[in-house]
Amino acid sequence: MIRVVLPAHLRTLARVTGEVSLDVASPVTQRSVLDALEARYPMLRGTIRDHVTHKRRPFIRFFACEQDLSHESADVPLPGTVASGSEPLLIVGAMAGG
Repeated sequence: MIRVVLPAHLRTLARVTGEVSLDVASPVTQRSVLDALEARYPMLRGTIRDHVTHKRRPFIRFFACEQDLSHESADVPLPGTVASGSEPLLIVGAMAGG
């Protein structure tokens, strides 16, 4: 089981509290996790990645094992600790301002 932590506004939209657990087949990648997340919670489609291009939305970031994975290819396997469920994949709404 893959553990995913969503930002508060997406937890509210998906009507969940705390972490989300997903069953994801190997290889565990950003794409496969997001596909499973959107399949289980269709109301999240288009909120994390674009409907058409499936690219990450500009103000969304992905973190795991204290690393920013936001600019990694969506098809690169996630760290083993995420694939094993030991560590969660964090989906974070980025802050911006001036």
